[in-house]
Amino acid sequence: MNNEVIVVGGGSCGSFSAFSAAKAGADVVVYEEHEAIGIPSHCPGYLSLSGLKRLGLLPLPKKVVENTFRNAVFYSPYGREFSVRFSSPVTCAVDRELFDRHVADLAMKTGAEYRLGTRVDSLVLVSGFVKGIVINHEGKNETFTSNIVIDAEGVSSSLLKKAEYPTLNRFDVVNAVNAEVDKIDDVERDTIEVYLGRKYAHGLYAWIIPKRDGTAKIGLATKTDNPKECLQKLIHTHPVASNKLRKSKIVKEAYHPIPLGGAIPRTYHNGLLIVGDAASQVKPTTGGGVIFGLLCSKIAGEVAAKAVVSSDCSAEFLSQYQCRWKKAIGFEFTVMRYLRLMLNKLSDKEVDKLIGLCSKFEVGKILEEHGDLDFEGTSLIRMLRHSSTLIVFLYFLLSSVI
Repeated sequence: MNNEVIVVGGGSCGSFSAFSAAKAGADVVVYEEHEAIGIPSHCPGYLSLSGLKRLGLLPLPKKVVENTFRNAVFYSPYGREFSVRFSSPVTCAVDRELFDRHVADLAMKTGAEYRLGTRVDSLVLVSGFVKGIVINHEGKNETFTSNIVIDAEGVSSSLLKKAEYPTLNRFDVVNAVNAEVDKIDDVERDTIEVYLGRKYAHGLYAWIIPKRDGTAKIGLATKTDNPKECLQKLIHTHPVASNKLRKSKIVKEAYHPIPLGGAIPRTYHNGLLIVGDAASQVKPTTGGGVIFGLLCSKIAGEVAAKAVVSSDCSAEFLSQYQCRWKKAIGFEFTVMRYLRLMLNKLSDKEVDKLIGLCSKFEVGKILEEHGDLDFEGTSLIRMLRHSSTLIVFLYFLLSSVI
């Protein structure tokens, strides 16, 4: 049986690609190795409302949204803080299992078919073109052909490796732990907390995301250390977080890698498009991959459907996918990549000084006026027109270079 479009992976990016392609009229089948959509859940599900709005995903079903946030507080390793406060909610926390199911439901209602509990073992390659997939079901291999495959398998990139296509740089991957705790103390319900510094989360940061019911999501990502040990260090020794988590009990935890190197150089080949974590379409500054991943997945679905209609699934035709997503967010990836490299060079003392300068020069107010939580590069350019932000950025720049 030949399917026009095969999507590998039923996570949010795979499902949004399927939704986009099916909406454009393509025959779409999604292959997901797990028995249920959204399981296992690794991501804390912290998303910008403006990003969801751009994607046409607002409003979300009430059961999907765990909380909304107007504020963020950033802490240095020594307890110094810097706040950003907005007049209305700008972000939300979602139940990732329910969110992924919601996106899959959209795809199925549009006509996409799902085959759960089906692991894709490899791509079918014929004369340099991807022509389908090989699945492994109950120990037996079976081949399904297609006009085009959208790879949304995630950070493992196993299909790309087997096909000897370039994959993401493993050197730029951090290891994350995402946990849930039964209670927290002294945390505002509409405020997320971010903890910076090498001592607790070398290579990214730690977080506390409160939920409406009094529980919270906590976690961190680190490049060089054991994330489980780092989380315990945060809980028991951080000058601020330890007081908030002293009565907390971890009720669930999951571990997962996050690619921070920016998108892979080529996200298309003959008969193949690559989206989401497999394409490393993740913000290097924050590790957030949902909004940008969904944006790229939407474009991939549209291009895939167009390729089917045109009977042209060549790399030359499919290159418009990369042209489109780069036009939308390529600049942001470039800026955020450089910011991440600079952040990684800062010592904990320099991070402490930077947080103090942000607070002293009221950068939070400028961010409230000019900031966009997804388009950080564009926001930075607007903010640098203010002398106070320029002073802070110059300190940041010099500290990371010297």
